[in-house]
Amino acid sequence: MKIGSALLNFYINGSIHVALSCYALVHLTFHMFQIPGDESSALFVFFGTIVGYNFVKYDALVRVQRIAMRIQLKFIAALSLFAFVMVGYYFFQLQRITQVLSIIILAFTLLYTLPFFPNKKNARNWAGVKIYIVSLCWVGATVVLPVINAEIPITTDFFLKCLQRFILVFVLILIFEIIDVENDDPHLQTVPQQIGVKRTKILGLLLLLPFYCFEFLKINFDKNQLIVNLIMVSVLSLFIIYAKANRSRYYSSFFVEAVPIFWWLLVVFFDLRMIQL
Repeated sequence: MKIGSALLNFYINGSIHVALSCYALVHLTFHMFQIPGDESSALFVFFGTIVGYNFVKYDALVRVQRIAMRIQLKFIAALSLFAFVMVGYYFFQLQRITQVLSIIILAFTLLYTLPFFPNKKNARNWAGVKIYIVSLCWVGATVVLPVINAEIPITTDFFLKCLQRFILVFVLILIFEIIDVENDDPHLQTVPQQIGVKRTKILGLLLLLPFYCFEFLKINFDKNQLIVNLIMVSVLSLFIIYAKANRSRYYSSFFVEAVPIFWWLLVVFFDLRMIQL
């Protein structure tokens, strides 16, 4: 039991779970734009997410607070080093323009973590900004990067998917902020701190309407995607409704972060069903 719990915690704390969610979103982008499986960009995003998230989470602990590295943290450091090497390998498999884009995303990550300006906090601690930076980075990594790397024409569907993906990540972060509302620094000015938990839930539920309706505006209209997205909206609605302060860490760190994986599996299931029919 202890071994299973330790492995699960390492899986979550090492950012493997969130990286798998990003990997799933990249594959959803492949599906939506009918891009042949480009594992180089998908694995670049997967390993890049591990490096980025672990850097954001543990940089302050090691660099600023200088805490002694415990066993799990040492394993996470080793995982991050391995992921960093893999990021370097897959970086050189990308198109030149995609490499430039990935460097821009990296710059946002560094801005989010490190205080570049004298006497200023990092972007992570700028009031009310965190949710937008994270959402934009996810859109860049899971939609813009694979589409640009595939060199396919940019249509209105691309911009609709960017907006849809932004809303998805924004709503997922709202759930995290509701759960952490009592522990977050008041100076962060998260959405629940500014408008309250109840209004944040209403905002999240309202945002799911354009998330779903954007599907009707696509040039390449897919009826199956309407069914899949309806299931997605229902699941997200339940997560929003039942979110509350000091929920179990697994509620957000495991189940909520698994939503993109669930979405991907739904799409795969419906695709297989269509093939069988």
